[in-house]
Amino acid sequence: MNQATDLVGKNALVTGGTTGIGRATAQLLHAAGARVAITGVNADTLAAARRELPPEVQVLRSDARSPEDASELAATLGEHFGSLDIVFLNAGIALLAPFEALTEAHYREQFDVNVRGVAFTLHRLLPLLAPGASVIVCTSVADQRGTAGMSIYSATKGAVAALVRALAVELAPRQIRVNSVSPATILTPIQQKFGLPPEVAAVVAERYTQRIPLGRFGQADEVARAVLFLASPAASFITGVELVVDGGLSAT
Repeated sequence: MNQATDLVGKNALVTGGTTGIGRATAQLLHAAGARVAITGVNADTLAAARRELPPEVQVLRSDARSPEDASELAATLGEHFGSLDIVFLNAGIALLAPFEALTEAHYREQFDVNVRGVAFTLHRLLPLLAPGASVIVCTSVADQRGTAGMSIYSATKGAVAALVRALAVELAPRQIRVNSVSPATILTPIQQKFGLPPEVAAVVAERYTQRIPLGRFGQADEVARAVLFLASPAASFITGVELVVDGGLSAT
């Protein structure tokens, strides 16, 4: 293991860690030597994670929408780990719809998970964060680029991107670094939840592929490696940044 990314003795939490980017990150942090806990809310993916991940990885049910669950999560982690060195706030949802079809439920569900969930989970975990801890939030290139059908999702990611910058300054006296990773089109199960018919999803995927300079969608482990970097001593003087992982899409 490269000394710069050696996490032996570190305690890590990955929210939304049962699938996709979260799961890939949990596996990579564990491989780097960290003790890892992950959260999820879907019974099937929780069960699969318990079966398939190394037995040392703690798999916990916790709903990102619930401040009460966040409090219980903090109590559990305090009991098992004592403190946290790495927190990857990855739990999130994306619901695509034209703005003219906006409903209160569509708005509320995305803000409850993507913004409220990040804020209150971190708030409850704050007493556990050790000096030198690294907090990473999963944002999206959608917070920088306008995309039809993604107005509310983009707004949630813009909100947490701003939160990251503010908290990087506020938590710096405790030597806590706060950054974000900003993926673009990554092949994960979240795309299956967009609500698009398969034929429409295929057309959208092809159009996006044509716009990406590297000519393909990204893989979950490629984002996980960016998280590992931000969590590691290699990024010890980096805070308040949004690390884009998008195959060059933002440059076009």
